[in-house]
Amino acid sequence: MTDERGGEGARSGRDRRGRKPAPVRSRSRHSRNQLVIFLNFCLSAALFAMLAAGAVIYWGAGQFEAAGPLQAETTYVVPRNSGLQTIASGLESKGVISDASVFEYGVRFAGTAGDLKAGEYAFAPGTSMRQVMEKLREGRSIMHSVTIPEGWTTQRAFERIAAEPSLTGEMPEMVPEGTLRPDTYLFQRGMTRKELVRRMREAQNALVAEIWEKRADDLPIDDIGEFITLASIVERETGVASERPHVASVFINRLRKGMRLQSDPTFLYGVYGGAGKPADAPVTQSDIDSDTPYNTYKIGGLPPGPIAAPGRAALEAVATPLETDDLYFVADGTGGHVFATTLDEHNRNVRDYRALERQNRAEAESTQ
Repeated sequence: MTDERGGEGARSGRDRRGRKPAPVRSRSRHSRNQLVIFLNFCLSAALFAMLAAGAVIYWGAGQFEAAGPLQAETTYVVPRNSGLQTIASGLESKGVISDASVFEYGVRFAGTAGDLKAGEYAFAPGTSMRQVMEKLREGRSIMHSVTIPEGWTTQRAFERIAAEPSLTGEMPEMVPEGTLRPDTYLFQRGMTRKELVRRMREAQNALVAEIWEKRADDLPIDDIGEFITLASIVERETGVASERPHVASVFINRLRKGMRLQSDPTFLYGVYGGAGKPADAPVTQSDIDSDTPYNTYKIGGLPPGPIAAPGRAALEAVATPLETDDLYFVADGTGGHVFATTLDEHNRNVRDYRALERQNRAEAESTQ
């Protein structure tokens, strides 16, 4: 027999006790729900990280562009071969920038990390990190200078270079007379003294070679060494650039005639050397009679070497001297010279000069 109740229960989905069975959950739908939750979390975290990073970048960019902490102008020396981290730390410790990390990241972001140059830099109050970066990138450092006047000896030039506080290192060995170019040299703090001397020698070598190539064909000079020597004598004889070719012509004419040069600066160099005659020391007869290879009152021709560093004007004067017949010159009392062809004319000029000297002394004494 058929159990109609059981049949109806089966058809109604109930069990024998009349209860509905628990629904069966879909396993794949549960997994998908967990994946969606995880992806939502990751997306939210990434979005938060992006917002946080953006906020940091925005803040850092503002700091990089904002006015810096300096209240008064200051200087900072970026040492050679310094890395970005070292530079940033030094700038922060000096008070030029407020945050070394922001400066470092800003420079890296700008792509200029490898372009920052060594040197001494001056920073105005309120200089921003970007302005600091640009100044270091362009190398707009403080330039120091040292001047070596024309006609100075190597010894005097070395003394000035040794005393320059912006240079570093020991002095090189003494170089030959006349091999340093007289000029004003610009350099960054920290340059070595040896490097500066090397630059000066190279500059003089280039200048001498340039002018030597353009010299007149008939000069009574055998080589470039004699050329520098005669130019150094011309340099020491007059400080008036316009008359150097005339002075050079006198010495050239004397060399051609086999006459002694009789140049006062030569015997003074023989007596006092590179130190030079003290300004308050008079020229004595013993100086004139001194027995040295530089005394052109006693020796024929040129001395054994230069007596000073000749500049461009003196070198050019010897290379292309004025064409004259003059053999003599004497001071005119105004800084220049009076030239003469004959000894009689020269002696008159000497008498006139001595009379002028006596007159000047008398006037000076009368005003005391």
